[in-house]
Amino acid sequence: MRFNKSEELFKESQKYIPGGVNSPVRAFKAVGSNPVFMQRGEGSKLFDVDGNEFIDYIGSWGPHIFGHNPPFIKEALLKAVENGTSFGAPTELEVQIAKLITQMVPSVEMVRMVNSGTEATMSAVRAARGFTGRDKFIKFEGCYHGHADYFLIKAGSGALTFGMPTSPGVTKGNAADTLLADYNDIDSVKKIVAENKNEIAAIIVEPVAGNMGVVPASKEFLTGLRDICSEEKIVLIFDEVMTGFRVAKGGAQELYGIKPDLSTFGKIIGGGLPVGAFGGRKDIMEIISPSGPVYQAGTLSGNPLAMAAGYAGLQYINNNPGIYKLLEEKSAYLEGGIRSALHEAKKNYAFNRVGSMMTLFFVEEEVNNYKAAVKSDTIAFGKYFNGMLNKGIYLAPAQFEAIFVSTAHSDDDILKTINAASEILKKTE
Repeated sequence: MRFNKSEELFKESQKYIPGGVNSPVRAFKAVGSNPVFMQRGEGSKLFDVDGNEFIDYIGSWGPHIFGHNPPFIKEALLKAVENGTSFGAPTELEVQIAKLITQMVPSVEMVRMVNSGTEATMSAVRAARGFTGRDKFIKFEGCYHGHADYFLIKAGSGALTFGMPTSPGVTKGNAADTLLADYNDIDSVKKIVAENKNEIAAIIVEPVAGNMGVVPASKEFLTGLRDICSEEKIVLIFDEVMTGFRVAKGGAQELYGIKPDLSTFGKIIGGGLPVGAFGGRKDIMEIISPSGPVYQAGTLSGNPLAMAAGYAGLQYINNNPGIYKLLEEKSAYLEGGIRSALHEAKKNYAFNRVGSMMTLFFVEEEVNNYKAAVKSDTIAFGKYFNGMLNKGIYLAPAQFEAIFVSTAHSDDDILKTINAASEILKKTE
């Protein structure tokens, strides 16, 4: 494939945008190449500025559960834009989508719309602090909850990819209030709680981590967190920005059968537009302004275009219960094919999948936490990524990210992906 125009655009963009991109992983540094500039998406495909076609497994990093540009979301957006793009005032649609979310996710009794996953997680932690009157919170090594200062301590996603899990610009004060535990290790949590008795406001966790690659929590670990939080009056926050409405209708909490106190959402609830949300127990949520003293605001929160796209997507999920069975079948087909290709190529690997989220690690052991994930051979992954890209398969351009399957991926798409992987893996040292 030729990427002439993408190369020209990248050179130009670096003059005006830090690193030439508006989010770090897009720069392709982790795979030793330059970014591909996209022009159009349709169904399971992306088309770049050079006219190349790709089978896309990023799906805008998760929200495109139905593929790119599904007709019912496009129709909802076109209808909404006729009425205006933003009002800075309440709309009926905000009430409808909030009601629908509370119906689909039983732990959510009230919900507040925001503009991004970062806003959702930082607001949830603020609510927990206001509710408990405590300052400290626990997060887990390798989990990424957005780029608020106090989350960038041993963070995942781009922070992990670029080797900077603790970012410059994060103050010592913020770092002091962030307590770091080991993912899937309940004893590490018990130790921290014992050392900080009655000082911890919240524990925030990705029930399925998607930002050190896909790493699912064990049921025992999440049950242990729930028990600790109930006993110590700590607010348990599930970060479901990635997993919410992706791995199940009710998110990962439905799969595990565990009820958090607060949940954060993003991705799918915006139907591809910038949206986030946090919600949960009514007694905690009512502490949020204007019903309570904890301030949180956003001029574009509940934007009518984002609400229209998100409501159309959630309604479609709610009215089509077979979606997750279909996603499971497609994802299992892809996983099985990639595993066979790896076996034929005699590669050491770990392959983690939960529903339609998955990651291939070039590593010799099971990956169930940050320390195991970072042992993956990122050079081998880079070779694999670039080989697949040149075969027309667009994967996440970093080892420590997820790939996503959509309902738009056909059996032919998946077979082409498996065949490409088989060929590339045999060549990858």
